[in-house]
Amino acid sequence: MNLVAVGTVAFDSIETPFAKKDRVIGGAATYITLAASHFVKNSGLISVIGDDFPEEMLQEMKSRGIDQDGLQIKKGEKSFFWAGKYHYDLNSRDTLITDLNVLANFDPIVPEAYQNCDFLMLGNLAPAVQMRVIDQIPNRPKLVVLDTMNFWMDIAWEDLMKVIAKIDVLTINDEEARQLSKEHSLVRAARKILAMGPKYLIIKKGEHGALLFDKESVFFAPALPLEEVADPTGAGDTFAGGFIGYLAQTQNISFDNMKRAVIVGSAMASFTCEKFGPERLLELTKEEITARIEQFVSLTEFEQILEL
Repeated sequence: MNLVAVGTVAFDSIETPFAKKDRVIGGAATYITLAASHFVKNSGLISVIGDDFPEEMLQEMKSRGIDQDGLQIKKGEKSFFWAGKYHYDLNSRDTLITDLNVLANFDPIVPEAYQNCDFLMLGNLAPAVQMRVIDQIPNRPKLVVLDTMNFWMDIAWEDLMKVIAKIDVLTINDEEARQLSKEHSLVRAARKILAMGPKYLIIKKGEHGALLFDKESVFFAPALPLEEVADPTGAGDTFAGGFIGYLAQTQNISFDNMKRAVIVGSAMASFTCEKFGPERLLELTKEEITARIEQFVSLTEFEQILEL
């Protein structure tokens, strides 16, 4: 298996200042695998759902090469559900409801076919669950990417530190980077976080782009200014899916190729924002993706300044 992703497959109810949608398909692993499916055709999904999750969506994911041997379906139980309300800037939001349902007792099982994966994406989940996945993979993948959030920093610090020490790339937002490092400067924050174990750090800044760090270098990728944003839910997970999907396609984990992967991830995330849920990811064409990446390149393209 080339790529394996673990995370939630869920329902979301989303309210913005401009629209409201109930029980939209969501979940970190949903966005990750759908975004990655535009670059790799053999990925594995590790998650849990209830029998209320629509079969047609599962079939759609299978048609895109997303294997579901690692997806547990709990009869008579409900899938994870989240409801949130976005503020006018669409960057900040309030969580209204979190129903763990099947996620409350999720014990991930890594199928044998997944255990020699080249790329592992640990979507946002309890660090103890992420560690149980790592422990079931006997041969270290070429690259392990971890996404987490401030909630786990608040309630599961020790478990989170153990997982961070085991991974190659950590992806978090700027607020989370400051909380994790206890530094305001993102450059100092990156230095402290990289000392915790990861080789690379991605700090997402929403509509202000993303930063990629290793111990010697830093790269900044802009965000594409969108005329309309319908729903930013899942944009960060889509970024992660595009990022690791591109790396899995190219089989190149150099810093230079990671810079390209950050641009690809940013492009994919911009599509997700255009409609509610993963709808945009389901209708995307290769031509649209290529054109969007070219837009990102043109944002920062300029001739070298020879004289001042």
